[in-house]
Amino acid sequence: MATGIIIASSAMRLLEREMLDNYQSNAGQAVSSIQAILNVSPDANAEVLSRQIDEVIKKLEIRAVTIERGLETITVGSIDGHLSVYAAALPYAENQSETGASLIVTIYEPPLSEILKEQKKNLMLGMGLAFFTFGVLLQSILQRILTGPFLSMVSTARKCSHGEEVVFDETRQDEFGYLSSFINKALASLNERRRELSLALDRAMLSEHALFEEKERAEVTLNSIAEGVITIDQKGNIRFMNPVAEGLSGWSQQCATGKHINEIVILIDDRTADHIESLALACLRSNKIERSLESRLLIGLSGAEIAVEESAAPMHNLSGETVGAVLVLEDVRQKKLLTEQLSYQASHDPLTGLFNRNEFERRVQLALEGTPNDRDESALCYMDLDQFKVVNDTCGHIAGDELLCQLGRLLLEKIRDSDTVARLGGDEFGILLSGCSIHHAERLAAELRKAIHDFDFWWEGKSFNVGASIGLVPLSQSTQSVTEALAAADVACYAAKEHGRGQVHVYEPDDKDLNRRRSDMEWVGKIRRALKEDRFQLYLQPIVPVSSVGNRHYHAEILLRMLDEEGTVIAPGCFLGAAEQYGLMPLIDEWVLGNTFEWLGSDSGRQPTDSLISVNLSGQSMSSRAFLPKVVELLHASGVAPQQICFEITETAAVANFEVALEFIRFLKGMGCQFAIDDFGNGMSSFTYLKQLPVDYLKIDGSYVKDMLNDPIDRALVEAVNQIGHAMGMQTIAEFVEDDATFRALAKVGVDFAQGFGIGEPRPIGLAIHQGDQSSAGLLSPASRSG
Repeated sequence: MATGIIIASSAMRLLEREMLDNYQSNAGQAVSSIQAILNVSPDANAEVLSRQIDEVIKKLEIRAVTIERGLETITVGSIDGHLSVYAAALPYAENQSETGASLIVTIYEPPLSEILKEQKKNLMLGMGLAFFTFGVLLQSILQRILTGPFLSMVSTARKCSHGEEVVFDETRQDEFGYLSSFINKALASLNERRRELSLALDRAMLSEHALFEEKERAEVTLNSIAEGVITIDQKGNIRFMNPVAEGLSGWSQQCATGKHINEIVILIDDRTADHIESLALACLRSNKIERSLESRLLIGLSGAEIAVEESAAPMHNLSGETVGAVLVLEDVRQKKLLTEQLSYQASHDPLTGLFNRNEFERRVQLALEGTPNDRDESALCYMDLDQFKVVNDTCGHIAGDELLCQLGRLLLEKIRDSDTVARLGGDEFGILLSGCSIHHAERLAAELRKAIHDFDFWWEGKSFNVGASIGLVPLSQSTQSVTEALAAADVACYAAKEHGRGQVHVYEPDDKDLNRRRSDMEWVGKIRRALKEDRFQLYLQPIVPVSSVGNRHYHAEILLRMLDEEGTVIAPGCFLGAAEQYGLMPLIDEWVLGNTFEWLGSDSGRQPTDSLISVNLSGQSMSSRAFLPKVVELLHASGVAPQQICFEITETAAVANFEVALEFIRFLKGMGCQFAIDDFGNGMSSFTYLKQLPVDYLKIDGSYVKDMLNDPIDRALVEAVNQIGHAMGMQTIAEFVEDDATFRALAKVGVDFAQGFGIGEPRPIGLAIHQGDQSSAGLLSPASRSG
């Protein structure tokens, strides 16, 4: 009996555990079934779900189930009385746009105690009766045959249920051994499948992580690039837009996705305003990369117009099939603005806003090309302001710039819409009168001249008036080139200045003055080429004492000659006038000084310390404040003693630019250089300035010297200049001494030095020095001449 009770109690515990396991697995199975239903029908409504779940709870004998999905709660079955609750949180995707959401499933079952109570009662009654009857008999059988092996298997099963790796006893030869062997094989297979499932799960997690990282990198890349990127499918519907594309179009990706690209990307031609199809659609049709070489305007959602450039490329799957296209939109507003600015700057003067010289010449060329015959003429005006330098020198360059701007606006107001006005440089303007006869053009030019003459320029309370000299040239089929037309207009403008300024001069091919001016302009090109090719040559002409011998070892003047392309010597009178007219004298003077100092510093040109070399300086060089530093630099670089240099400046240059000349002379005299006034006597007004100029020599103008034997007035002028020079402590030099009689007359007057062809002709510097070495430096004394 005792054994029966013990067996019954053990069986009761096993039954209770089995019921517990069934009870727990029943709830889990219910949760799994519900999850399967939800995975199959994620979007099903509550009524459908209730019917499906009701079948599950009936099958599994569960009282009720509740499902909490977001704010919605679905209850199936009856929740009454005291029930056991089993809750589980399940991942659940309610729709395609929201991931990561969850729901809570709650299982309501009768308490395990109620289920066990009935089962225990029945079991106790049956087993009690059976064991009571067969207790003694079965005690030994069960103990030996059944209870021990069974308890052993239960213990092993318990360990297995707790996750321990165990092996059932297979050593028995009975049914328990066979069952243990079968269970061991099943466990081994289960463990293998579990390991495989774990490995597969790990691989899946790694793949998912890698795909997530790849997607994240792709999104970061697309979001980081400066261009707008849009992808479309085969039908032209938008699938993706990066933030830049969203900003350009004004559409968000969420709103644009699924819409046709023609609804989102609206393009028009910025010149014709015609609508343009996106290149993405052309790319789909051609299945190749498409690019746009011209910008177009993208009309945003707000109506804003954005200049963009398009490019599109097809997208293919692994099979090579076209699945869509990628459209790239580049915002070119800044680039377009910069291009327009550069284009404007390339064709406009930055100060006045008028066209510049390049654009003006281009338009003149178009006018020449568009002139089919002499009846369809245009005209070219070349305008140079008069008295502009007065404003610049009096009020500064800021005032001069403002005057140019105001005059530019005045010219724009006066010309016709078909005409072109440009600033050619400095205070020079060009006007192209299109479709205008020369007579009409002359009348228009006169009106422009009068408008400028009547214009009052105010600056800091002061009023200034400037005029304009205008050269006018007809443009017709006979005009050969733009260069010829501008050169003719320039010549005509200079002729207008020479005729009194404030004039309009019409170019005529047989005009003598214009031909002379044209000749001067041709000399400008020759002079520039000679400077570039170093085709100038230095000559020396001796200057000898008249009344005494040996007061200086050697005294001579540097003279200049030019060589043409064939090596022929060209006298300075042929080219110096053009050089002065067109502002080339500073370049020539710099060449003369540089080569003179270089020669004097060389072994072949080195002179005794008491020798004196005179070098001429033009008025243009004296007027330039940048020229003095160049002279000082050349002197220092050559190593020539300043005491050996005498600078000759003309009387006209000294008087016309008195303050600048005075500063120039004082600075170089402070270094040791000497100075001479050349061609003195042309204007008696120069005596007033002569007292203030610290010069060493006074060169009497040769026009008086050469006729002093025949003209008593010329002789009196020579005597007057000589006396004034001596009274002021200067030594005098007579030019153009052609014969001995003049030389002796100068000695009687008391002139100190003489220079001219009667003394010695100019010779190249090497030859002149060599000849001087053969005859006491080449200087003839009064005694030798009188003999």
